[in-house]
Amino acid sequence: MTKYENLVNILDQVRFESPIEFKSYRPKQDDLEKINQARGRALIHLYLKVTFGILDFKSRERLITDKGYDAGVDAYYIDGEAKEIYFIQSKFRTNKGNFESKEISPDELLKMDIDRIVDGETHDEDGNEYNGKIKQLLRELSQVDDIGRYKYKVIILANLKSLKPSQVRRLTNGFPAEIFDNEKVYKDLLFPVITGTYYHNNLLSISLNLTNKNSSSARISYNVETEFKDCDITVVFVPTEEIGRILYTYKNSILKYNPRCFLEMKANSVNKEIHNTITQKKTNEFALFNNGITMLSDETSVNERIGQKDKAQIVISNPQIINGGQTAFTLSRIYEDIKNSVENGDIFDNKEVLLKIITFGEHSAKSETKKRSLIESISKATNRQNEVSDADRRSNDKIQIDLQELLFNKFGYYYERKKGEFADGIKDKYISRNQIIDRELLLRLAICCDMQPAVARRSSGKFLFQESNFTKYLNDSERVTEYFYAFNIYQSINALEKLLREDVNDRFGTSAYGQAIRYGRFAVTAVCVKTLYDGVGSLNEVSEHCKSVLNRWIEFEKSAQDNAKNSSYFRTYQDEDTGVLKQDLNYEGYYKGRTIHDDLKRFFDI
Repeated sequence: MTKYENLVNILDQVRFESPIEFKSYRPKQDDLEKINQARGRALIHLYLKVTFGILDFKSRERLITDKGYDAGVDAYYIDGEAKEIYFIQSKFRTNKGNFESKEISPDELLKMDIDRIVDGETHDEDGNEYNGKIKQLLRELSQVDDIGRYKYKVIILANLKSLKPSQVRRLTNGFPAEIFDNEKVYKDLLFPVITGTYYHNNLLSISLNLTNKNSSSARISYNVETEFKDCDITVVFVPTEEIGRILYTYKNSILKYNPRCFLEMKANSVNKEIHNTITQKKTNEFALFNNGITMLSDETSVNERIGQKDKAQIVISNPQIINGGQTAFTLSRIYEDIKNSVENGDIFDNKEVLLKIITFGEHSAKSETKKRSLIESISKATNRQNEVSDADRRSNDKIQIDLQELLFNKFGYYYERKKGEFADGIKDKYISRNQIIDRELLLRLAICCDMQPAVARRSSGKFLFQESNFTKYLNDSERVTEYFYAFNIYQSINALEKLLREDVNDRFGTSAYGQAIRYGRFAVTAVCVKTLYDGVGSLNEVSEHCKSVLNRWIEFEKSAQDNAKNSSYFRTYQDEDTGVLKQDLNYEGYYKGRTIHDDLKRFFDI
């Protein structure tokens, strides 16, 4: 699936989020024109969802103005926190070629009557009255008390690469514009919505319940001196519903420093226990059973006098959860179930969780390395509920981040450097699992690219992700195309194995390919990468290259059997009772052994 096809799939899923009364988003399947019109509106929904974190469909739809006499504005948004007003113009293209190359017409931008809107005009220059949504915008603008402090910004969801910024500004009546061309849509809308990293608010407010607190204060505060600098620790019990709301809203964007994302409950017993403690108990055992959540902050303030009895509020600047991410994400899934009426709304009542907030305060760029080192140490020391593996610890290494970005930008694939980071994308049917590249598999394929297939096959994941081994085998993001070719070869072998599986008498195709598919997949991959490789071709080209190598594999294995250095794997002997020549062929050991590397180089002239 190309990035464009992935985008269309997501736009369709956004369409299907619409309540049943919004029939225009669900036209008949054979009415392609209306489907494409609905996808165009869904693209605006995607922008509003990703950029401003508006998760509710009706709330987004309310901001879409696109219909007759709309002043050339397709949607708007008033950001009260940033003091910005956005005017959105969108042009969806209905095929990959046009979406990635065809530009929006300057005439479309000239139709935008932004200057008339901000001047309070209710009609266009020809005297036509603006539609109800534009009048709604005008009312909202008139109700902004400090409108003089606001800035205006035009968002163009379309290609506009041929014009200079100064030319674009003239077309938008002097208002600054941000252009979301095809690449920016893929990078800043498509990828974030799949990974759940699309919305981040610098200030996070959490409501506290003081009813059960035995002290005069809602929190415990403590100052700690560290190598990095002094930091403050605030410990407080917060309602589990608040944590569920936060993760439902911010998702993986608040887990930047966490070594992994959400682990699905069906594959993780701890998360299932967290879920059951909330949903199956009416009392607050959760506060006893759960180790709590550790959150980083640049600034933390608590106000216990907010004009509400037994209530307080805590405000956190630039929040990031470094431990307890599984707890928080599980609570967010329960919160989502309540919103969707799957669970009762009173499940969270009187249930709280321990929150430890570590406030670092202001720091210089020079101290960033020390800060990250301290964060890593805190993460290792405080995470106990789910063991953090070396693979998890490597998830935020620069090479991993670079490879993820490159594999998506160049090839449209999703590299899972953090366990569970695509859980929401799969749950929401934005992507399928076969679009995801597993981090351990990629590491093994990188080893194959270094012509070490036996190491790739015999080594455990735990061994490979140890720091010394990981940095030895995966250290050059510029080899991403080579790695992706290896991935395609490996997938081609897997696809061939599925076809061969139908033959119960020869399910690994040994008659045609020897033990290549059963034991030698990494060896075949290594040879393919080192022979004829000059970039990533089509899937058919990859498949043909793979088969050309496989067609020589029986001959290769015959040469390996004849090599005296392989006598410990291949032995020919005469049966003492019958006198018949027999062979012991230990291919499983051979493909993990020390001699295969030289055999492959010699036979295939690598």
